[in-house]
Formats: sequence, structure tokens, C-alpha cells
Amino acid sequence: MMKNTYSIFELAHSSGKKHIVPLIDPDKTDRQKAGEIGKIAQSLGIPFILVGGSLITQGNVESTVLEIKKEFSGAVVLFPGHSVQVCEAADGILFLSLISGRNPELLIGQQVVAAPLIKKAGLECIPTGYMLIESGKTTSAAYMSQTMPIPYQKDEIAACTALAGEMLGLKCIYLEAGSGAETPVSASMIKAVKDAISIPLIVGGGIRTEEDAKKAAEAGADILIVGNLLEKTPDALQNLMKAINS
Repeated sequence: MMKNTYSIFELAHSSGKKHIVPLIDPDKTDRQKAGEIGKIAQSLGIPFILVGGSLITQGNVESTVLEIKKEFSGAVVLFPGHSVQVCEAADGILFLSLISGRNPELLIGQQVVAAPLIKKAGLECIPTGYMLIESGKTTSAAYMSQTMPIPYQKDEIAACTALAGEMLGLKCIYLEAGSGAETPVSASMIKAVKDAISIPLIVGGGIRTEEDAKKAAEAGADILIVGNLLEKTPDALQNLMKAINS
């Protein structure tokens, strides 16, 4: 039965209860470690896990999803870098449109290819406005998408872009500093976007400490995504959860 993951987004947005969510990249996290993260997430009551990355193949995605599901009963949601990463083993997918860039392939091209695959797989589809934010270095997402991120200090551009995404009918906004970002999305930008939109706000990239997570949550992020940190220290999840809801 399809799991209604978007209802979790809406509840976080309306109730103020924040979530820390693991992002597992099969290129960087072996299946054993993916299962370990799933087990920790299960023990903490985390409602869903994201799986995806910039370079991985469908086979790697599917095997990782299945490994997580051995330990985790919540939803496993795809965070795709390409249409080939759609797989039936998952429960849902963030249907990303890269609204911060002007590359038509990632605004609508890949989505056209992926749409029938998603329908056939029966995945819950969550239309998401994906926005790359400058973070002090060229990230994999920026390089692979061949787009310029929104400048770090241009809060007004981020806010207007997110608002346009909502007006186009997207159901949530994802601010992304990128994998291995030197600097997370600023609190002022998160607040500016939060004030501009009325849909759930996801923030990821460069969140390494409890203070990083707390600042982002207090600025208005409903869901915080953590990836690189968990590849080294999966146990950090518990402390991050306490930090954002304290």
C-alpha cells in the first residue's frame, strides 16, 4: 500500500515539529552501512529516508532501498539525480524540478522521461522545487546540472524563486547547499523563503553540527536533510533530533 509521505511534510509544516531525515547516497554508502542507518532511524521514529545522488545507477538504488527496508518500516523516498534512478522498490519520489537554474533538461526534460516510469512503479510523487544555493565550493549537484547556484547572500532571489515554484503548483521547496558543502544555507535565506511561501520547506547540505541544525530549524526549515555526516557517524542522528526540537 502506498505510504502518504507528503502528509508528514504537511504535519511538520503545520505543527512546528521538525524532522531530521537521512539521505543515503549508494555511491558513498555501502549496503551494510545503509542498513545500519535504517536501523538507527527506525529506533528514533524517523518517518522516512531519502535515497539518491548525482551519479548512481538504478541497480545501486534498488539494492540500497531493499537493504534499508530490512531494518526500516517507514517510507523510503527517492531523491533522483536522473530518470534512470526510478525503482519500484521505493515508496515515493521527490519529483524534482531545478527551479534555481535554467537548464531545460532539469526543469522538464528528465521529468518527461521519468513520469511514465513513476506511474508504472506506483510511487507516491511529491512535486518539489529544487534550489541550489552557493556554498563556498562547486558541488556535485551544481556541476552535474550545469547550472549556477543562487548566490549565498541573495535572499530575495531565493524567496522569489521559491514563491514562483509554489505558484506553479509545486508542493514543497528544497534548499540545497550540496553534498559536502563548506557552508550550509544561511538562516537569513531560510527565513526569507519561509516567509514567502505557504508550503513545506526542506533544507539540506553542509549540516554537520547540532548548532547548524538548530539554526536552520529555528529559521523555518520543516525538514532537515543530513547525508555526509551520517556516512561517518550514523549515531549523530539522535543528537541532531534533540537539537531541533529542544
